[in-house]
Amino acid sequence: MSDTRVAIAGLGAIGRTVARRLTDGIPGLRLACVAAGDEAKARAWLAAQKIDCPVVSLKDFPKHADLAIECAPAAQIDNICRPMLEAGKQVMVLSCGALLPRPELIELAKAHGGRIVVPTGALLGLDAVIASAEGLIHSVRMTTRKPPGGLVGAPHLVKNNISVEGLNTAKLVFSGTAREAAAGFPANVNVAAALSLAGIGPDRTMIDIWADPAVERNCHSIEVDSDSARYTLSIENIPSENPKTGKNVALSVLATLRKMHAPLAVGT
Repeated sequence: MSDTRVAIAGLGAIGRTVARRLTDGIPGLRLACVAAGDEAKARAWLAAQKIDCPVVSLKDFPKHADLAIECAPAAQIDNICRPMLEAGKQVMVLSCGALLPRPELIELAKAHGGRIVVPTGALLGLDAVIASAEGLIHSVRMTTRKPPGGLVGAPHLVKNNISVEGLNTAKLVFSGTAREAAAGFPANVNVAAALSLAGIGPDRTMIDIWADPAVERNCHSIEVDSDSARYTLSIENIPSENPKTGKNVALSVLATLRKMHAPLAVGT
């Protein structure tokens, strides 16, 4: 079996980690190319890391790769997904909140034989939620607590003039649906979008977001009530170089990639 050629869109904290590990070697996978907003900076980093990999435009990904990994701002999702899906190829989407208002991307994948893959990312328990969704899920609620600095600049906070500066107690900054959260916090709660896609959808999955100066990690808990099980799951993620996302996101990407060609695949 030939190697799966992988393209990476974005060389931030996540993209760099994935590029480094692919270069070090994951069976059945090969880093084929990257794209970045600052091409000169990307080439300099690749050279410093001794990674022999071309920097190309997003529209040229299908010429080089079988799978593209989106590690870029959510606003770039169309530019990353459309060329690959139209070519019948795969895209791994981390900014999955951007999928919610773009159902046409899923239809595009269906029409051309492409595929969108959403890794578990910074959450946990998606296996259980996916299994429960084969039956009847009554409710899904998620609670997120983040250090205030990780929420600064979120569109919901800016639009509603909500300040998280100088907090000495936890502050509830949002309560609503996963769809609303994905629009208001596009860089912060892709976990809520992933949870909704795994379960009962973005309009029935509820989320509370707290800015909490008492926490140093990005904390998520989910409560699910279904006809097969009732469960509560919690995780505390250590932030990456980018405080808006956790270190576990890049590791989840790597685990998903490794599973593609593994002789033993564990989990739903």
